[in-house]
Amino acid sequence: MHRRTFIAAAGSVLYMPAAPSDQIRVGIIGSGGRGQFLMKIFMMDTAVRMVAVADVFEPNLEAGLSVATGARAYRNYQDLLADKEIDVVVIATPEHWHHQMLLDALAAGKDVYIEKPLCQRPEQGVDLMAAARQSKSIVQVGMQRRSYDLYLKARDIRASGALGSVRLVRSWWINNNLSEKPATQLQGRLDWEQWQGPAPHRPIDPDRFYHWRSYSDYSGGIMADQGAHIFDGIHLIQGVGFPSAVNASAGRVHSTKSDTPETVIVTAEYPEDFVAVFTINYAGMHYPSRLDQLNQFDGDRARLDVGREFVSVYTQSMPESPESTITGSFSEATNAHVQNFLNCVRTRTPPNAPIEKGFQAVLVTQLANQSLRQDRRIRWNASTRRVEV
Repeated sequence: MHRRTFIAAAGSVLYMPAAPSDQIRVGIIGSGGRGQFLMKIFMMDTAVRMVAVADVFEPNLEAGLSVATGARAYRNYQDLLADKEIDVVVIATPEHWHHQMLLDALAAGKDVYIEKPLCQRPEQGVDLMAAARQSKSIVQVGMQRRSYDLYLKARDIRASGALGSVRLVRSWWINNNLSEKPATQLQGRLDWEQWQGPAPHRPIDPDRFYHWRSYSDYSGGIMADQGAHIFDGIHLIQGVGFPSAVNASAGRVHSTKSDTPETVIVTAEYPEDFVAVFTINYAGMHYPSRLDQLNQFDGDRARLDVGREFVSVYTQSMPESPESTITGSFSEATNAHVQNFLNCVRTRTPPNAPIEKGFQAVLVTQLANQSLRQDRRIRWNASTRRVEV
């Protein structure tokens, strides 16, 4: 890398100062909790200047400006996109805005880091893939497992043939969000109409704003929010792309206000001759994050267990204890993913999680929600990029 050097050592990244001409000027749309987290990671790179912050909720805007001292404030994302000084845009808004904001950012000629899930509906993903093909922009979807060394090692183990043929992948994610009380008031000024944007317009509701992941107007529910990560990890390790069919079952909604279920089982079929089953239950007990999820790749020679911070291989001759275990630090995953994106911005090379990979992952969850609505198995035609009727 001739424009900037970084040295990976002891699980961390040491950065060399960048010359002013090498600086990457970044603006963020959506400076809530996740947005502020991403801002701090981007600013770890000494070449990054965080020059603009856009948000429609005044406390979030003020918090973002406190992270990026001297940045310009915008209350409409279109004004930020019109800022010619900005090279890169980070989109960390609720899911229902992702499709339109990404299209607008590409039209403005910006490179984009966009949080997952990529979009809400299959046709939006197809639309975004087409827009990306016509654009010269670098786009990274926030599927950080694709830059996480532990998952890359798991991919290499599966690809080596050590597991034999993998016909089934079993995954689960357990937590609890029922303890959250409905929000009854806003803690600051909010442009409600602008926040709703392309979603169905509703009377102002603080709970919809603070807990938008639980409402189908704004997201695919907790199943899609976490399932996009899970299925992307499966796709990475298995080396596959689009599913061929998806079926789903769910428990009833227990929250007093939301309309998306906390407990869902998703079964995805793949043309590569394996099935992936994902179970999410956000009505269970709380686990520490390092223990809240597991992925098991059942081969006919060995089983591969992949958690947040470990990868273990269990052989047929010794199924009760792992033959080998590799550990990692999940806290480094997003750092590595952002660094991969910034390196690609400099070199104009494809990133680890382009739009197509982000769409393939969220598509499984979109088809799962369609399966729940229609009470049937949903088939996907990868050639036509459409649901088969």
